Amino acid sequence: MTRCVSVLALAAALATAPVRAEALDLFGWLPFGSKSSDDEQGQPAVVDPLPYTASLRVSGGPPELETALTGSSELLSQGDRLPSGEAGLIARAVSDFERLVGRLYVEGYYAGTVNIRVAGLDLQQALAAPSLPGPRPVPVTISVDPGPLFTFGTIAITPADDAAQGAGTVFDGASYGLVRGETANSEKILRAERAIVADLKAAGYPFARISRREIVADHDTNRLDVRLSVAAGRAARFGEVSVSGAEATDPDFIVTQAMLPVGGAYSPAEIDRATERLNELGIFSSVRIVPADSITPDGLLPVTIEVSERKRNVIGVGANWSSSEGFGVESYWRRRNLFGRGELLSLEGSVGRIGDNSLSDLEYSARIAFEKPGAFGPQTRFTTSLGARQEVPDAYRSRSITADAFYERDVTDELSVKFGGEVQFADERDVFGNETYLLTGVIGQVTYDTRDDPLNPTKGINALLFAEPAYDIQGANAMLFTRGQISAYRALDDAARFVLAGRLGAGSIIAPSVRSIPAARRFFSGGGGSIRGYAYRNVGPRRNGEVTGGRSFVEASGEIRMTATETIGLVGFVDAGNSFDAMYPDFSRGLKVGFGAGLRYFTPVGPLRFDIAVPLDPEKDDPDFAIYVGLSQAF
Repeated sequence: MTRCVSVLALAAALATAPVRAEALDLFGWLPFGSKSSDDEQGQPAVVDPLPYTASLRVSGGPPELETALTGSSELLSQGDRLPSGEAGLIARAVSDFERLVGRLYVEGYYAGTVNIRVAGLDLQQALAAPSLPGPRPVPVTISVDPGPLFTFGTIAITPADDAAQGAGTVFDGASYGLVRGETANSEKILRAERAIVADLKAAGYPFARISRREIVADHDTNRLDVRLSVAAGRAARFGEVSVSGAEATDPDFIVTQAMLPVGGAYSPAEIDRATERLNELGIFSSVRIVPADSITPDGLLPVTIEVSERKRNVIGVGANWSSSEGFGVESYWRRRNLFGRGELLSLEGSVGRIGDNSLSDLEYSARIAFEKPGAFGPQTRFTTSLGARQEVPDAYRSRSITADAFYERDVTDELSVKFGGEVQFADERDVFGNETYLLTGVIGQVTYDTRDDPLNPTKGINALLFAEPAYDIQGANAMLFTRGQISAYRALDDAARFVLAGRLGAGSIIAPSVRSIPAARRFFSGGGGSIRGYAYRNVGPRRNGEVTGGRSFVEASGEIRMTATETIGLVGFVDAGNSFDAMYPDFSRGLKVGFGAGLRYFTPVGPLRFDIAVPLDPEKDDPDFAIYVGLSQAF
């Protein structure tokens, strides 16, 4: 039985200063437990812990109410964390009284009563007693009579100043979730207040507020009357932008990249977008944009961008292992903010197939890259790199040197474009023999991404279109590389416990023949990022039993993802696809299909993926099954 196992090691960023390693801590996630057995869950030891027992009795109301009250009670939910002495127990009981009354209001009960007895004494008696009588553990009883359920009665939302009167916002209670006759949930009132203020701020009033709240519970009719007064304050426009906290970074660069519209109407959405743009530079550990406390006489609101810079030098290391490929190691060094305007210089290297292979059969790569954000204005980047690599999969051996340069632009928050060119020299040996290539190409790429989380998406799509007309100077051949891929995600329930994920990709190379294309640029299918279950790059047209790679491909994947617990997820999947000798997919050759299941362990840096896949139609060099381990979802 042939087995294929691959392991992806998580790269760790290392500060230049030495740090003593007390425990394995991956970005705050401790995979093997807490840092100290004496400091469990970060809680200090309790002085004079007092054991107690607590019970809750609810008179009337639906079963859901008792569940909600139980969850709100610290006496019940924190029973395994003993209070410090009698004073600590009484303080917890007093806190519980307020929490339970608040929960009744949240559920719409405004005439309820809460009675808590500690050691047979009510709270007032317990507070006055020199000590608690009776046995230990101390008995604590909670009795709740919710009373009748209240519904909304009169709803009135009125402007408190001329600005609110003329702001153009319609203060209709129903549009903010306050509907006469519906359950008078206190959270509905708070949500309505937040929404009203948010609407006014979005309309250019930064200091909008609820100036008066009048809530009247009518116990004769069991109705709750709500009267809110809204003050908009003065309208404002963005004023002078200043920067604080910048040390190595040019403040003018920060202001330019933030793109706050000075002179334009104040907008929280503009502040959110500016914060996101600055965070995406990767040079700040935190970004806050703080408006001034007051508006100037000419209607301008100054803002301050507060930043905290990240360490400029970063070292990363990683490792991987495969039963068929041996060990692999990789490392990088990065210098952030090279010239104080967000520039990034990277040196990267990797070595693979370490083990039984000779030095000539090792896979290696080395690359130096430079990135400059804002090179042609905000939301643009210039990138360039020079790299060398050797690839030695079963189908071919390729040694190449590549130089490239690109212009990138974010058209919108979801849409980005990339244009540039590359020059590549390749020396290769495959089933066709030894060939050399000297390619020059012009590259264009469009990306559209609306995913809610790149590492574990539950909704949205991610689409890519790529095209590169190229010319092989060595062989005097013109060719056109094209490919496209789209992934879509949809949650089947409100909690996103069940998610459907699908991916479809296809590509075509317009060229005189397969042989005229560098082997490393041909289309191969199979492996963890393609058709799971099959050997890496082992699906496609063959010559004398050896895979040659093709001029076209098509692949599709489908997954059903289920979140079983907060940290564990399950996945079922099926992949299908093939690579073809023809310039366009030739479906008469059929598709290779693999299927399997997987486990996900959710960490703060993304889900840890463990998949087992079986190929339905294996060929030479394909395993009976394959195991894949990696970080993030498969797509």
